[in-house]
Amino acid sequence: MKAIATALPDVLLIEPAVFGDARGFFFESWNAQAFDRIAGREVRFVQDNHSASARGVLRGLHYQIRQPQGKLVRVVSGEVYDVAVDLRRSSPTFGRSVGERLSAENKRMLWVPEGFAHGFLVLSERAEFLYKTTDYYAPAHERSLLWNDPALAIEWPLDGEPVLKPKDAAGTPLAEAETFP
Repeated sequence: MKAIATALPDVLLIEPAVFGDARGFFFESWNAQAFDRIAGREVRFVQDNHSASARGVLRGLHYQIRQPQGKLVRVVSGEVYDVAVDLRRSSPTFGRSVGERLSAENKRMLWVPEGFAHGFLVLSERAEFLYKTTDYYAPAHERSLLWNDPALAIEWPLDGEPVLKPKDAAGTPLAEAETFP
């Protein structure tokens, strides 16, 4: 697997080595040693999550203010526009975001380290999304950053209005959000 730099130095687009022929394909979707080399540190994942969503569903922008989660995300069916927002006040990229298209076809993954908000928009009729997390889900510490906050200037590839969960529609603007040091 190889890492591709994004506009945010700590967020990495990961492209696995895919071996294919007339029968189909094979690739190693997870290898701790290879990932630790790419991430530049030892990363321990404790939870795997799997979601399915219809076209136009926007999930996020989520983060946990305590028990922050690093996430390694990928799509196994369909396509999404995946976004990470830097919420570390000490970072030179605080408040900036990066977006990448992840799909079953391109097999790319995105590493979103702790200290970032994360979300995605489903671009295909349906998408199945997998993610590994470095800490457990802690609903008491979960926060939702306002997905369309003008201060974030995220260029979501929308076709109409997104389908949102009420808590995401009522997300907090960056200027009022709890952030990381």
